[in-house]
Amino acid sequence: MAKKRPQTKATRPQLTDGARADENVPVVGAREPCPCGSGRRYKACHGKAAAEAVTELVQRPFEGLPGECDWVALRELVPAATVPLHLKGGLPEGVPAVTLATVLPMAWPALRRDDGSVLLGLQNDTASGDISRDLADTLRRALEAMPGSPVQARRAPADGPRLQDLLDPEGAFEPVVHPGFEFWVPDAENATPEVTASLERANAAAIPTVRLTGVDAAYWCETPEKNHLRWVMPYPEERLLDALARLHAAGRSNLGEGTRLVGSFRAHGLIVPVWDLPSEVGAQDVEKPAAEFAERLTAALATDAPLTADERRARGGLTNRQVTLS
Repeated sequence: MAKKRPQTKATRPQLTDGARADENVPVVGAREPCPCGSGRRYKACHGKAAAEAVTELVQRPFEGLPGECDWVALRELVPAATVPLHLKGGLPEGVPAVTLATVLPMAWPALRRDDGSVLLGLQNDTASGDISRDLADTLRRALEAMPGSPVQARRAPADGPRLQDLLDPEGAFEPVVHPGFEFWVPDAENATPEVTASLERANAAAIPTVRLTGVDAAYWCETPEKNHLRWVMPYPEERLLDALARLHAAGRSNLGEGTRLVGSFRAHGLIVPVWDLPSEVGAQDVEKPAAEFAERLTAALATDAPLTADERRARGGLTNRQVTLS
């Protein structure tokens, strides 16, 4: 189990006479004089908050957003998917749409298309411990970018907004899973050779994936030897592991004949149980068993009785087969 990094809180330096507010202070080298005019080096002045923000790990960066579990799935598990995003106050003039995408060509953080629409990439490396703040900074710059241009990566301001500040909390979050990355190039004939080559590489590596319709944030995927179901769940970790252990010990944790619960991922503060499925079991075949399992899990989550010896052993086995993705 990965150790949690200590939480730190960025502090705002005191401003001397004539010093500028944080939002107007540009980023410079750590040993250079701070542009605010304080007379101190940047790393000891306005750079201090930025440095602390880089080391701060936000355990659940998507908490509070509609579809938190799907955000986690698209960040870590799903090769090709898009989701329309809804901004607070609506779309700016000249921006007909904002779309979240798992991956963009050449791993661009974002792209402003020729028609003014914005694509925001989710699976890029980020510079700080708060993915939400990094993505929000990229989104803001994409909304202001020239049409037809990608947005490059940078370190987000330590006091910049997060996605929770920019997105409509009432907006729907409805992922569309694609078989490949053709959504990159609405006009394939005019794509550059670099984009075409990137598209071919991405399509070759994509694992066939389907989002179930009967339960939330459950994704079937196909691999050469066996298929899997990976299901991001919103429940507190300890409570969920207890419930899974109760079902596992009772022989009720599978999704039908030949299937088995094999462990879980931990990703962005949530637990993702994983089932092995026979190669002949497709996404449609697992819809009904998943819905039935959801009912059993709800009942197990409501149980407060101490775990039995068998349930404790089952819990230990599940915990030993847990892998941390983030």
